[in-house]
Amino acid sequence: MRIGVIAHPKYRISEPYAGGLEMHTAMLVRGLRARGHDVTLFATEQSNPSLLGEAISRQTAMDELGTAEISDVVFFREHHAYLDLMMRLRSASFDIVHNNSLHYLPVSMAGCLPMPMITTLHTPPVGWLESGIRVSAASNDGFVAVSNAIARGWSSIVPHAHVIHNGIDLNNFQFVAEPDPDDYLIWFGRIVPEKGLACAIDAACATDSSLVIAGPKSDRGYFDTFIGPRLNDRIRYAGHLDHLTLARLVGGARAFVCTPMWEEPYGLVVAEALACGTPVVAFDRGALREILTQDSGILVPAGNTEALAGGIRGIGRVSRNEARRRAENFCDVRSMVEKYEALYLQSIAEYCTHEGIGQRLAQVSHQQPSSRKDPIGTVPVIIPLAETAGGALQ
Repeated sequence: MRIGVIAHPKYRISEPYAGGLEMHTAMLVRGLRARGHDVTLFATEQSNPSLLGEAISRQTAMDELGTAEISDVVFFREHHAYLDLMMRLRSASFDIVHNNSLHYLPVSMAGCLPMPMITTLHTPPVGWLESGIRVSAASNDGFVAVSNAIARGWSSIVPHAHVIHNGIDLNNFQFVAEPDPDDYLIWFGRIVPEKGLACAIDAACATDSSLVIAGPKSDRGYFDTFIGPRLNDRIRYAGHLDHLTLARLVGGARAFVCTPMWEEPYGLVVAEALACGTPVVAFDRGALREILTQDSGILVPAGNTEALAGGIRGIGRVSRNEARRRAENFCDVRSMVEKYEALYLQSIAEYCTHEGIGQRLAQVSHQQPSSRKDPIGTVPVIIPLAETAGGALQ
């Protein structure tokens, strides 16, 4: 298949990833290419060149925009970038477009495209995206929720969303049978208020445990006010780490303390900890109960730091082998990619039937896989844009 993937423009698609959405997009592109598909990624110019097909909008073009009268320049630039991209996609030759952008324009303009579009819902309902979906009258769009919790949250707006749980590359998070002798807890993820790091620090102090923190300071004010002043020789910030370094740190921990203060859409950090064999103690929010089982972690009432401390004290009963087994059975990115691939084919078949394009459906069904593959977990092959003739914009 010739597949276009639209990313979010705020953060580059490269390591260290700004968050789970960026990592999901990179793994999806790599996984689809590994299965022989011709994939063009539309993302910010600063993205990994081995992943990027075309920039959503060239920075030089954006610099030429007149913004003197605009109060919110960032909003306007994003609006222009997606408007320009969607107009270009009207003359593209993709078999399907996968929208990972979280922006309102791709969903509201899906009906203008000469191919089906799948949009993945990565967050609970947000105003602009909800508005874009509500005004769209497209018959060629479909929606995927990354968890049952997200599907329920969107059900009044998108009543028939498919559910495809996120996945991770298990090869990037090797199993560690025994925790590090230094004995520490780990907290990792974006450092923002809704991730609740301050609660993890409270629980670590209550159990007299060392805590290592890793992740980007996505909200510098929150970090400087609530986290930085509490750092010491027992509560340590390790920085924003690449996957290899992070995996070693997570695998050596006695437990991962997960403290969402919002309805967690999925929880890739939980999957990563389980893959390392690290048991999880977590607030019971959003989709975490879809990932964790009683054999792989402990869920406690949301926001209850005392219960979180109790879970830390009892985490010794959780088997590291069972944690890894849960990751293998539920969190493997290969399963996620296979499910998206099947959905693409289903969506193309329905679109072609609706539009009466039988010849195109036959061509997609009988396309031969590309001989150029970049197996998940290896450095992707760099495919120049000129070579992606099947997916490049005309």
